[in-house]
Amino acid sequence: MRRFLHTALAGLLFLCSILAAHGACAADQLEQADKTLSPYFFVKSDDPAVDQMPLQSTSAQVNIAGVIADVRVTQVYKNEGKKPLEALYVFPASTRAAVYGMKMTIGERTITAQIREREEARREYETAKQEGKSASLLEEQRPNVFQMNVANILPGDIIRVELSYTEFLSPTDGIYEFVYPTVVGPRYTHPSEPPAPLTSSSPSSSSEKWVDNPYLHQGEPASYTFDVQVSLSTGLRLQEVTCPSHKVSTRYESPSLAVIQLANEEKSSGNRDFIVRYKLAGEKIASGLLLYKGETENFFLLMVQPPKRITPDAIPPREYIFIVDVSGSMHGFPLDISKQLMKDLLSHLRPADRFNVLLFAGGSSLLSEKSLSATEENIGRALQVISEQRGGGGTELLPALQRALALPKSEGHSRSIVIATDGFVNVETESFDLIRSSLGKANLFAFGIGSSVNRFIIEGMARAGMGEPFVVTKPEQAAGQAEKFRKYIEAPLLTGIRMDTGGFQAYEVEPPAIPDVLAERPVTVFGKWRGDPRGRITLEGHAGKQKFTQAVDVGAVQPLDVNAPLRYLWTRQRIATLSDYNRIQPDDGRVATVRELGLRYHLLTAYTSFVAVDTLVRRTGDPGTTVQQPLPLPEGVSDLALGRSMQVAAPRSMLAMEKTPPTPHGAKADLKGKENEGMPIPGRGSVHEVNEEMTVSRGLSREAVVETVRRHLPEMEKCYEIALRKDPSLKGGMILKFELDAKGTVRKVQIISSEMASTDLEACLKERLKTWKFPSLTEGDTAEVTYPFIFGLPEE
Repeated sequence: MRRFLHTALAGLLFLCSILAAHGACAADQLEQADKTLSPYFFVKSDDPAVDQMPLQSTSAQVNIAGVIADVRVTQVYKNEGKKPLEALYVFPASTRAAVYGMKMTIGERTITAQIREREEARREYETAKQEGKSASLLEEQRPNVFQMNVANILPGDIIRVELSYTEFLSPTDGIYEFVYPTVVGPRYTHPSEPPAPLTSSSPSSSSEKWVDNPYLHQGEPASYTFDVQVSLSTGLRLQEVTCPSHKVSTRYESPSLAVIQLANEEKSSGNRDFIVRYKLAGEKIASGLLLYKGETENFFLLMVQPPKRITPDAIPPREYIFIVDVSGSMHGFPLDISKQLMKDLLSHLRPADRFNVLLFAGGSSLLSEKSLSATEENIGRALQVISEQRGGGGTELLPALQRALALPKSEGHSRSIVIATDGFVNVETESFDLIRSSLGKANLFAFGIGSSVNRFIIEGMARAGMGEPFVVTKPEQAAGQAEKFRKYIEAPLLTGIRMDTGGFQAYEVEPPAIPDVLAERPVTVFGKWRGDPRGRITLEGHAGKQKFTQAVDVGAVQPLDVNAPLRYLWTRQRIATLSDYNRIQPDDGRVATVRELGLRYHLLTAYTSFVAVDTLVRRTGDPGTTVQQPLPLPEGVSDLALGRSMQVAAPRSMLAMEKTPPTPHGAKADLKGKENEGMPIPGRGSVHEVNEEMTVSRGLSREAVVETVRRHLPEMEKCYEIALRKDPSLKGGMILKFELDAKGTVRKVQIISSEMASTDLEACLKERLKTWKFPSLTEGDTAEVTYPFIFGLPEE
């Protein structure tokens, strides 16, 4: 289908050259529509001299001491071809990672990387590459997505690149968890979105190109090996250590020290997150105060255990808006988990609760225009609709969020929004902006579902919405996570939190405001301090109707050198806070502060990068070849995550379901009634609009065009059903062009290109489409819209 669309759009370019003088369409718009930064399948080159998979291995050595993890990641590159190479590798890290060091080793030579401003580091790297020097560059594309460039890998070379980061581990319900992400899932980006402009608030105009990365096919193993070893030292007796994601061997060297090693048969398992969980004896949670006294600055970390849970009867009725991702990347395993998760959540709502369901892919579909009572009949309706979803189309998360937040709120109910997605989108910052600007309207809880989810957007959405993030990586975890979610929202532990530092001279405290505590985890505060460590830090809040107070005696705590990572953790927290505010309203002052923090504390940020350059000139002549290391698809993610053009662009409509009588829980609704006219149902042909490939000349917004087309899709389906009676195998793609007058009336319909030979279908479509009415134009007397559609059968 993509080949078909590209061919058709090429024809449209020629057509535009004829109509350009009349302002009918612009070639640059079509060029932009055809030029996407979306991922694609890896196709090996026919040139045997080029090694297109230079990454040989990636491994991690993890040392956990108390609540701080220190991680050293080693990537080994080897050129087994005959030409010099530049290797590009996109890889993930923890969303809390503070990357503080990198070095490159070539044979016996080791070069320590320097921190530079992003643009300066890129220039230094490109200069070294042109001069024939080996060099490496580490850039942050997202707080949890990095890109490594290694230049001038000569034939036979083995180059090792090591990067170091630290992160803070906060327990939930007495369980500590360390996650090492292994692969970046494919990110969907809207083809019509232009590259980010080069401004002080945008690191680079090319910073989004990491999205355009090759992937192996579903089930195809990675070409590189994967290994990880964890040294776990807690200071308190370990009660339990588990690794739910991989097969490992665990060796206990003492009651409080364990070593976890990946099993040999898991060396090709770098397609799912590596997860280690552990409990302390008596399910204790480390709480208290950590101090570090540096040469010029001092840092602290405060952890305060929240109160126990309160009874649910003190909590008002709740309203839940469930937003479920049914896009192509959710096909199979992730969507199956979503269905199970939604069944568990919906089935346990209280009678006083209300709910709604919004499904989204390339478009969105709503169960009801207002929330429904949590009756058995309404829950049965919702579960039936969810069970029919198969997964397909792009991942237009932002419009789904906007639609959910705009829904009328139920009076007397406390609203919570629950999102279930793998997060394979490219609109993280826009989503955070929308959620943060809507605070006070609803809390937001994000479920990341899949073997290698985009944890940055899952955790970021929850943080912006003052809610909690959850990650489900296996089907058997869904019921447990649903139960945990219910406990959190039914009885928040601590609200209205205030901190008084008393005689302790604390400053630059992060976070500046402490959100409500919904999970059973410590309240965590980072900061700096001056003078002598003395005084009392007091935390106050409310647990239900009871007042909560807890104090820590600072004078009883000694500063320790082993707490030196606190300087990196504070800086990472500070940068995250500044970045969140900067997403709401870009500010050059905050950008400069983030850049200065990265340079001052030697940390990777959106505006600072690590660069290592060898002094020796190792290449002359052949400039070499740049290759992008292909990535495996995350475990459980199908090829549909990349093949967007052949997928469903929107979930099955649910609006018609509002008109059906209530369906008993577990019963099957009658979908043959007249009231369901226009709703795609099993056995009927369906039409799917590919809005990411649509173009509009001027005078109309894309949103207005898409909304109008979606409203009339049932009419197109009727034409298709008539044509199917003559040819049951009829299916394929079609590109239509509408010519509109100033009032938005369709004056002419043209079939630009079609994969189907059906004069009946074309005649019916032209007759129906001429009755459509678009909004009036905001400028000009005419407008043109080109719109691709997919005609297919639901069971395919």
